[in-house]
Amino acid sequence: MRTHTCGELTKTHIGKTVQLCGWIRAIRTHGGVKFIDLRDRYGITQIVFNSSNKDMYDKISKLGKESVIQAKGNAQKRKAGPNPALATGDIEVIVEKFKVLSKAESLPMEIDDEITSTDETRLKYRYLDLRRPCMLNNFVMRHNVITAAREFFNNHKFLEIETPMLVKSTPEGARDYVVPSRVNPGKFYALPQSPQLYKQLLMIAGFDRYYQLARCMRDEDLRQDRQPEHTQLDFEMSFVNQDAILAFVQGLYKHIFKKVLGMNMDDFPAFTYKEAMNKFGTDKPDLRFGLEISDVTFAAKKSEFGVFKNAECVKCLNPAKEFSRKEFDKYTEFCKKVGAHGLVYGKVTDKGIDSSISKFLSVDIQNEIIGFANAKNGTSLLFIADTEIKANKVLGQLRLKLADDLKLRDDSYKFCFVNDFPLFSWNEDEKKWEPEHHMFSMPKEEFVKDFENRPEEVVGDLWDVVLNGLELGSGSIRVSDPKIQERIMNFVGIDHKEAMEKFGFLLQAYKYGGPVHGGMGLGVDRLVALMVGQTDIREVIVFPKNKNAECPMDGSPSEINKEQMKELGLKPA
Repeated sequence: MRTHTCGELTKTHIGKTVQLCGWIRAIRTHGGVKFIDLRDRYGITQIVFNSSNKDMYDKISKLGKESVIQAKGNAQKRKAGPNPALATGDIEVIVEKFKVLSKAESLPMEIDDEITSTDETRLKYRYLDLRRPCMLNNFVMRHNVITAAREFFNNHKFLEIETPMLVKSTPEGARDYVVPSRVNPGKFYALPQSPQLYKQLLMIAGFDRYYQLARCMRDEDLRQDRQPEHTQLDFEMSFVNQDAILAFVQGLYKHIFKKVLGMNMDDFPAFTYKEAMNKFGTDKPDLRFGLEISDVTFAAKKSEFGVFKNAECVKCLNPAKEFSRKEFDKYTEFCKKVGAHGLVYGKVTDKGIDSSISKFLSVDIQNEIIGFANAKNGTSLLFIADTEIKANKVLGQLRLKLADDLKLRDDSYKFCFVNDFPLFSWNEDEKKWEPEHHMFSMPKEEFVKDFENRPEEVVGDLWDVVLNGLELGSGSIRVSDPKIQERIMNFVGIDHKEAMEKFGFLLQAYKYGGPVHGGMGLGVDRLVALMVGQTDIREVIVFPKNKNAECPMDGSPSEINKEQMKELGLKPA
C-alpha cells in the first residue's frame, strides 16, 4: 500500500512518484493550497493538495486530524525552503491521488507532546496517547534496550527459556494473583511473582546459564515505580560466586548503555549494606551528588551538650551553603516529619561553629567536628543525635531533600552495587524474623553453622544493583543444600510439613545433585524509565493500570457471568 514510509524521503527522491500511508497530524491552508503533515511511526512528510483539483481538495477538506489516508504523488523540492526540524524537510509530495482509509471523529485528547491530558484520560484512550511522538520514542527505547540485553546474554552462552505462567502458590513477599482451575474444582494456580523456583530447577537440570524476559505479577499497592505486572530480565548462572555475577551484570549494563545511548559507563562502585546506610542513609544511594553523612559521635559525645552526650550516635550533613534561620527552621520541620525529635544546626566560620549550642562545645571539639565533617567556611552543619538507625534514616531523607532544593542532581547515570545485606529482618508487628530478600538466599559461610542463634548478625550472600537512587534488581547465591534450606524455612516459621507442601518439589530436586548457583531479576521498566528521563514506569508500559489496579481503557478487572462462576466453582462475594 506504500512505496515509502513518512520518515525516509530525501532530496534523492525528488522527481519520483511515491505512495504514502499515515495519519493526518496537522492541516494548514495557505493561498488555496492545503499542506498536510502526514505521520506514521517513522516520521512526518509534508504532502500538498492544490485547489486546482477541486474534487480532491474538497474531499481532503472534510477530514479532521488523525484520519488515515493513502496518498500518491510526486516528490518535489520544498517550495518554502527546507524544514530542519524534519528528516524529510527537504521535500514535499504534490498529491495526485489519495484514498481515505479511515475517517477520525472528534478526538477526546490532543495528540501533542506539548499538551498534557489527565492521567485517567491518557489511560482510557491509551491507543491515542501512544500516538504521541514522546510515547513512541519511549517504546523504541524499550525495544532497543531489550534487543541489546538479548544480544549480550546470547553472546555469553545463555539459553532463553520460558518458565510457566500458571504455577503453584508459593508466596514470595507479596500477595499472589490466583487463577481457579476448572478441571480441578477447589484448586487454584498462581500467577508468578517471579520465576525464582523454576530457574533454580533449571540449574539443577544442568542448563548452566538461563535467561528470559519474565512477566511478574504481584498483588500489591501501587505507586510510581510499581504495577500489578512488570517485566524483568531474569537470569541464573551455575558454578559462580558473587563477584562473577556482579562482573557480568556490570558488563550487561555497560553494553546496553553503549549500544542504545552511545555512552561509555564507568565501573560500578560497590558498598556493603552497612557502608551504604552509614554514608547515604539508604541502601539505594543516589551517587549523582556527594553530600555524604559524617559520623561525629566521637567528638560530639565529649561535649557538655546533653542531647549529644546521651545519644547513641551523632551524625551530620554538611551542605556547601550557608543557610538562613528560616531555612534551618524549614529543615528542622522536615526532619521532625520523617521521625526525628529535632535538628541541631550551625554555620562553619573561621572561628569554629556558629550555633546556639556552641557554648557547650570547646574550641577543640568544634574543630574536631569540623574535621570529621570535612567542612569548609561558609557552609552549614545539620546534626541528628539519636540511634544509629534513626540518624541514618532521617539524614538519608534530608540528603535527598537538600539535593532537590539545591539542585545537586545532574542528568548522568550512576550505578552502584550494594551487597552483604542482612539475611533476616525483624518484623516488629508480628514479632518474628523474616527473610530480608527471600528465603532462597545463602548465608555467608561463617554464619551457616549457627545462624539460628544470632540472626541479627547474619549477613547473606545477596546484593542489589542501584541506578540513580532506584533499585533495579536483587540477586543472591542460592541455597543449594536442602538441609540448609529447610533450616532457613523453619527459622522463619515454615515447619517441615508446610515446607514439603509448598516447596517439596524444590527440596526433593536438590537431593539429586544441585550446583552452586546464583542470579538476579533486573527490572526492565525502571531501567527504561530512567533512560528516557521518567520516574513513572507507566510511561514505558504500553497498557498500564491506574492507582486502583484498574485499566480504564478495557474496564479490567471486570465481573464474569454466572455460568463462568458456576463452571469454576466460585460464589459471588
